[in-house]
Amino acid sequence: MTIDEMKRRKTLLGLTNEMVAEGSGVPLGTVQKVFGGTTSSPRYATICKLEAYFSKLYRQSSSFFCSDSLPSAAAVQEPGSAYAFRRPDNYTADDYYSLPADCPRVELIEGRFIEMAAPSRIHQGILVGLGAQLISCVDKHAGRCYLYMSPSDVELTEDRRTVVQPDLYIHCHPEKENPGSYKGAPDFIIEILSPSTSSIDLLTKLNLYQKCGVREYWIINPPDKTVAVYLFDKESTILIYTFDDVVPVAISEGECRVDFRKVYARVAHLY
Repeated sequence: MTIDEMKRRKTLLGLTNEMVAEGSGVPLGTVQKVFGGTTSSPRYATICKLEAYFSKLYRQSSSFFCSDSLPSAAAVQEPGSAYAFRRPDNYTADDYYSLPADCPRVELIEGRFIEMAAPSRIHQGILVGLGAQLISCVDKHAGRCYLYMSPSDVELTEDRRTVVQPDLYIHCHPEKENPGSYKGAPDFIIEILSPSTSSIDLLTKLNLYQKCGVREYWIINPPDKTVAVYLFDKESTILIYTFDDVVPVAISEGECRVDFRKVYARVAHLY
């Protein structure tokens, strides 16, 4: 682990030099020099102690990623606990973008990190099938709308406490197109349910997307072979389709359609 990586973890966990010195056993003066840039080549023994300390703390801090509730008061006050440094519902986009490269894949939802499991082959096959059909429709309107698939960051709220990675989204705001994350609510979002995140997609994200101004939200349930279509800009209409249906994209006024028989054909052998 490099010094720069330790600095990022120190910032992420809200640690002071005093905390690092006490937890690692490295003298405070040395810690101040290492993280202040005064010492360019710390002793090997110092690096080993600091690396062991940050690795331990980071493993502890990852335990809150999928928690649906705040830690107990005892956990917050427990010496050496990551909770003692930062409430697990008080993170921002800056913390999200500062996560180390070896951190598990996560989303940031209303200040809380939510770990994302690796997608299954069925999940990936469905996503590719959707993208293949939708991109041809988007291409017919080049310059008006843009399609992206996960992983692609969407900074959903102005308070910068929510950064999500929808499985697929389309936005029709050319003025917002940029090399970085998309800022604002996409017009159209698809999420494919996974066992580890289904409650997030069905409840948390459903409410969040509606509140933030997403116009159309599809939830695809692979085990049930169903597609739930939420039309938020049409009095919150809900339509249910199956993998035998051709589903119109409402924001295109039905001009764009997805044939789920073709989507299913890509993954039928995996069922």
